[in-house]
Amino acid sequence: MNNRHQWRYNVSLKLQEMDTILYLEFIRKTVSCLPEVTEKPCYSTPGFYVGKKLFARMKEDGETLVVQSFEREKWIEKDASTFFITDHYLNHDYVLAALKAVQPADLEKLLLTAWFNRASNKIRGLRNQQKSK
Repeated sequence: MNNRHQWRYNVSLKLQEMDTILYLEFIRKTVSCLPEVTEKPCYSTPGFYVGKKLFARMKEDGETLVVQSFEREKWIEKDASTFFITDHYLNHDYVLAALKAVQPADLEKLLLTAWFNRASNKIRGLRNQQKSK
């Protein structure tokens, strides 16, 4: 098995761990009610899209979520052991969340905000229609 196949195999094993499955269930439950959300692979891990725009994805370690955020400094200041970035994300509008440490309410707020940031005005309008029903 070459290195790339071994890497994918290791990622697939990580995604089958019970903690990772529970994290993904929470994430799916949180975003499934939002309009135009799809889940498809992103770097061999679950990625969550609104339309064609990625707003969150599981990191290969199965313990970290990459989430779009224009307020990452706020999140990092709130709790630097839970919210952080790596050098790879310095020039991108993403924050990393340690799923073992993040509070469910914070994760939900982060995911909803990321969806809103990536959704078009038309899709946001669909969400407003859902809320008013």
